[in-house]
Amino acid sequence: MPIATLNGVPIAYDDIAPPGAQRTVLLLHGFASNRNEGWKRTGWYSAFERRGVRAIALDQRGHGESLRSHAPADYGRLKLAADALALLDHLGVRRCDVFGYSMGTRTALQLALDAPGRIDHLALGGIGDKLFDPPRPGGLEAMADAMAAEDPQSISNPMLRSFRQFADEQGEDRQALAAFSAGESPPLDRDALARLPIPVLVAAGARDDLAGNPEGLARLFPHGKGKTLPGCDHFSAIPHAALKAAVLDFLDDVPDEDDFPPFE
Repeated sequence: MPIATLNGVPIAYDDIAPPGAQRTVLLLHGFASNRNEGWKRTGWYSAFERRGVRAIALDQRGHGESLRSHAPADYGRLKLAADALALLDHLGVRRCDVFGYSMGTRTALQLALDAPGRIDHLALGGIGDKLFDPPRPGGLEAMADAMAAEDPQSISNPMLRSFRQFADEQGEDRQALAAFSAGESPPLDRDALARLPIPVLVAAGARDDLAGNPEGLARLFPHGKGKTLPGCDHFSAIPHAALKAAVLDFLDDVPDEDDFPPFE
C-alpha cells in the first residue's frame, strides 16, 4: 500500500497496471468511503483490469489511510483536486480518464476545471441536476454533527444516519469526517463547466434522491450524456453492473442504444 506525500500531506493510493495497459483511469471515491470500499470491493478494479486499463485510486483527505486531520482548514474541494493532480504528476501520468462517484464527482469537476488538458473522458456517478441546488440551511453542520455523534441512533435524519453507519462500517475516523464536512469550498463555476471540451457522462440511479436527474446535469456540458440506472439508489448503484456497463462503454466510446432512434 503506497503512500505519497503530496502537497505536504500523506495520500494513500493504489496503482494497478495490467501488462500492456494503454490507458489509465483515475478513480475518486465518495464521502465516508475509501479506495478499498469504493472501488476494490465493488469490483471496479477487476473490471478495469479485465479491460487492460491501468486504474489509479487514492484515499481522499480525511478518508481511508490518507491524512486524517481534525482541522476543517485542511479540507475543501480545491485541496482534494490539487491532491489528485499531484498524484498524477507523482506517477508520471500526463493524460487519463477520470471517474468520480458522489463526493468524488466534485473533486473530478474541479480537476477538470483546473487541468482540462489532462483528462480524456470524465465520468460522474451518483450525481445529477441537484448539483447546483443551494445548500440546505444547516446541512453541512448536520453532517458534521452526525459524524461526531456518540450514538448513531441519536441521528434522526435517515440519510445522515445511513452515512454515519457506512462510515462506522468502514472504520473511518469520524472526527476527521466531521472536520471534512466543515471544510469550506467555493461554488463550482457553472459557466466554466459549460465550456469544458471533454466528453462527460453523468449517471445516477432512478431512485437516487440525493442526485436528481442525470440527464438534466448532462445537458450543461457541450459533450455531455446522461444515463439513468433503473432500480438503483445512491448506495446500490456503485457496485451495480448497469453502472459498470455505462462507464466502461462510455470510456470505450461505445454508443448507447438510446442514442439511436427506433426502427419505424
